[in-house]
Amino acid sequence: MHPDRTILTVSGELDMDTAPNLTEAADGIDLHGQTLALDLSAVTFVDSCGLNALLALRHRVGLTGGTLELCGLCDQALHLLDLTGTRPLFTLRTGP
Repeated sequence: MHPDRTILTVSGELDMDTAPNLTEAADGIDLHGQTLALDLSAVTFVDSCGLNALLALRHRVGLTGGTLELCGLCDQALHLLDLTGTRPLFTLRTGP
């Protein structure tokens, strides 16, 4: 058990239609000094809007003194991070 760590599970596609749902779900979590681990192992696709939501969430968590972990990213999402040069901005984990 990690009292300073919250796991948020995301599934399906993280795209223009669904990225706002991730933002809304994270808005309801007190992130002050916390680690937010996004379990993305059930996410099958991430587009630029999904990446934008992840970057904005990373920024928001950082402003509160916390950290963001991305767990279980699919190959397509990892490729997107590589193409955009954003992989080094995230802490990546194989599982939550």
